[in-house]
Amino acid sequence: MKLKILSIALLSATPALVAADELQQMQENPNNWVMPAGHYNNQRYSELTQINKDNVKDLGMAWSFSTGVLRGHEGNALVIDGTMYLHTPFPNIVYALDLNNDGAIKWKYEPKQNYDETVPVMCCDTVNRGLSYADGKIFLNQADTTLVALNAEDGKVVWSDKRDDPRKGATSTAAAHVFKDKVIVGISGGEFGVRGYVQAYDLDGNVKYKAYSTGPDEDMLIDPDKTTSMLKPVGKNSSLNSWQGDQWKIGGGTTWGWYSYDPDLDTFYYVTANPSTWNPVQRPGDNKWTMSIFGRDLDTGMAKWVYQMTPFDEWDYDGINENILVDQKVKGKQRKTLVHFDRNGFAYTMDRANGELLVAEKYDPTVNWSNGVNLKTGLHDRVAKYSTAKNGPDVTTSGICPAAQGSKDMQPAAYSPRTGLFYVPTNHICMDYEPFEVEYVAGQPYVGATLSMYPAPGGTNMGNFIAWDAREGKIVWSNPERFSVWSGALATATDVVFYGTLEGYLKAVDAQSGRELWRFKTASGIIGNVNTYKHDGKQYISILSGVGGWAGIGMAIPSLENDADGLGAVGAYRALSNWTNLGGVLSVFSL
Repeated sequence: MKLKILSIALLSATPALVAADELQQMQENPNNWVMPAGHYNNQRYSELTQINKDNVKDLGMAWSFSTGVLRGHEGNALVIDGTMYLHTPFPNIVYALDLNNDGAIKWKYEPKQNYDETVPVMCCDTVNRGLSYADGKIFLNQADTTLVALNAEDGKVVWSDKRDDPRKGATSTAAAHVFKDKVIVGISGGEFGVRGYVQAYDLDGNVKYKAYSTGPDEDMLIDPDKTTSMLKPVGKNSSLNSWQGDQWKIGGGTTWGWYSYDPDLDTFYYVTANPSTWNPVQRPGDNKWTMSIFGRDLDTGMAKWVYQMTPFDEWDYDGINENILVDQKVKGKQRKTLVHFDRNGFAYTMDRANGELLVAEKYDPTVNWSNGVNLKTGLHDRVAKYSTAKNGPDVTTSGICPAAQGSKDMQPAAYSPRTGLFYVPTNHICMDYEPFEVEYVAGQPYVGATLSMYPAPGGTNMGNFIAWDAREGKIVWSNPERFSVWSGALATATDVVFYGTLEGYLKAVDAQSGRELWRFKTASGIIGNVNTYKHDGKQYISILSGVGGWAGIGMAIPSLENDADGLGAVGAYRALSNWTNLGGVLSVFSL
C-alpha cells in the first residue's frame, strides 16, 4: 500500500519537474530569449557573436510590428523556437508572431479588464513589463492583478486568478517570473497605501504561499531566529516594531520590480518599494521591511535574509530595481554576489548566500543626501540639510540629489562576464520636495508630497549610460545623455552593448570604452529593454519603442500640464515632446 501511494506521489510530481528542467535548459540556448531577463541571473547577456564591433555599423531594420497601443512600452518580447511573444501596456494584449512566416500573427489574446476600476489607479502610466514562459504556457500579469496562463500554441486561457482589488488601488505592472516550478508575482499600488507582498503559484495555478513586506512575522514568512539582516537574526516582529500603530497595514513596500533566482541556493531575490505615505512625518520609524532586498527560499517562501537600504525613506527612493547575480572576486575572495543599483544612488554588492554587505558606493557623483554607507551597520551617514522629515511638512527641501526617480529607476542594467563590468542606464536629476499631510482613503491617492525635478548641477544632461565595476564600486566610463536613460541594456559576447534613449535612439557602444558604434532613430521614445535572438542562422536585435512611463507621463497623458504633475515628471521632461511622439512599435534589426 505504501509503495502504491509513493508511486502516485512521484507520478503527480513529474510534470512540474519536467517543466522545471526544460526551462533551465532552454535559458542556456542563446538563440532563444525565454524569460524577461533572458536568464535566472538577470545579467541580460547574450553569447551570440554574429553582430560584432566591426559590422554593427551595418545593422539595418529587418522588420517592425505595430502593437496598436500608444502608452508607454516597457519590457521586451520573448523568443522561443521560431515564435515571438509580444505584450502591450493596458489593455495588455498578447501577440504570438510566427518568425517562420514573416512575423505573421499566429494568435492574439486581449483580456477583458474594467478600465474605470484599473487605469485611474495605475501610477506613472499603464505600463506592463513583459511575459514569462514555462510548461507550454505564456504567463501574463494583467493590470487588474489577474495572473493568466495562456496555451503557448493557440493563446487559449489555461487558468487565471485575480488576486487583488484595483478598487483599493492594487494593480500589476511587473512581469510574472517563473523559477523552477513556481510562478512569482508581486503587486503595485504603494501610492494608494497598498501593502506589498509576493505570491507564488505552481504551474497549474494553485497558490503555494504569500509573503507580505510589512507586518507580523507569520504574515511576512520570517523566522525571527533564522532570518538574518547584516548577518544577525532580525528578532521577533522586526517589522511591527518599526512602525507607529497600524501604519504598516497601509505601509507600501510593494513589489513591482524584477526578480532573480539562484538554483544552487534555491533562493529568489527581489526588492520592496517605498513606504506609504511619501510624507515621512506621518510614519516615524524605520518602516521595515520597505526599501529592502529579500532572499527567500523558493519552495517555502521563508525569508533567509533581508537588508534595508533606506530605512525611514524621506524621498521616495523606491527600491524595486533588479538584483543581478554574478560570481566574482571581491576583496580578495571569490563570492556568489548580488549587485543592486538602487534608486537612492548607491550601488550595492552583497554576498547573496548570506546577505553580507561588501560594497556600497555612489554611482552618480551628484548624490548628496548621504555621505556614504557604513559596511558594518549597513546604515547611511545622512545629510541633515536634505531631510524632508526634519524640515517638516509644508516646507520645501531644495536641491536633493537624486530626485525621486532615483539615480536609476526600474530600467535594468546588463552585465558582461567578459569585461566584468555592469552597463547601467541612469538618471542625472535632482529635486525639490514638499511633504504635506494626507488622509488614507482606500482607492484614493495616498502620496502626500509635491515634487519638482530638474537636471543635476554641472551640466544640462539628465542622464548617463555608465560602465560600473561592482568589485571596487567605481565608474569605469560614462556617456552623458540629453534625457534620462530609461531603456534596459543588453551586453553581448562580442563586447557590444546596446541601449535606447528617450528621444528614440537605439545605440550600440563599445563595452570597454563606451565609444558609440551605431545608432538608429526608432518611431518613438524607448523605455523598453533591448534583447537579441537568432533565427534561421541570423542574429537579430529587438526593441520596443513607445514613450511613456514615469519619464514620459506628460506625453502619455496630455491633460497633465503643470510642472508638478506626474509627481514632478511633467516639468522635468517637458522638452521631450520636441524629440519624439507617442507610439507602440517593435523594431527588429539584423545585418
